[in-house]
Amino acid sequence: MHIQRLQWAGTLIRTKNATLAIDPMYGSYSTFFGQPKELFYPLAEFGSVDVVAVTHMHSDHFDPEAIKEAWGDEVQVFVPYEGVSRAEAAGLKKVKGMSFGEVAQIEDMKITAVFSADGLGDPQVAWLIEAEGKRLIHCGDTLWHGHWWNIAREYGTVDVAFLPVNGAVIEASNGQPICMSPEQAVAAASILGVSALVPIHYGSFHHPPTYMQTPDVLSRLHTSATQIGVTVSVLQHKEGFSL
Repeated sequence: MHIQRLQWAGTLIRTKNATLAIDPMYGSYSTFFGQPKELFYPLAEFGSVDVVAVTHMHSDHFDPEAIKEAWGDEVQVFVPYEGVSRAEAAGLKKVKGMSFGEVAQIEDMKITAVFSADGLGDPQVAWLIEAEGKRLIHCGDTLWHGHWWNIAREYGTVDVAFLPVNGAVIEASNGQPICMSPEQAVAAASILGVSALVPIHYGSFHHPPTYMQTPDVLSRLHTSATQIGVTVSVLQHKEGFSL
């Protein structure tokens, strides 16, 4: 299995028989994010995929135009159940809505929608991927929640967790973070028993006063991880590793 970081919160997971892109985006983000601080690459540069899984329908996670340009309008797309009509209206033709606990099988890859909590109350899922004897989880831009223990009990130890870490605050959130802080991500990774925490959803956007990243993200992440013995694997855009 090979893992590659796309930009922002995106991740590519490639097994011998299937390739999955989670939250791939390129250029559809709303103007309140400002211009990205890092280089973004057209999705076609990452090669072909069999399925796209979207954690939620915010513009920095769901980019239908980039998906269609890279992989066509008939690529299989999984979204939260409530996002089906929006995905279809965007011109995607093979959309499957999934609720918590629902499972899909793509070749040798088992994909399960598990609990996630959006900071603005919008529908969101996390994607649990099982393939080639490994288990991974991608959590979009979830808040901290108590279901980490439930996920660990029901599905077992997770090898790699892709977790948001920038504790973002926006104008509409009354000063409260809408996704996990570095310290919360480390705590979640510890509960899940991960071999590696790969931070996502940080660095690319910081545009005060409309979208603000918490300070010192990576240094705080490493400090917290060292304190409780969690391994952090920082990937730059396009960088990857094999399991």
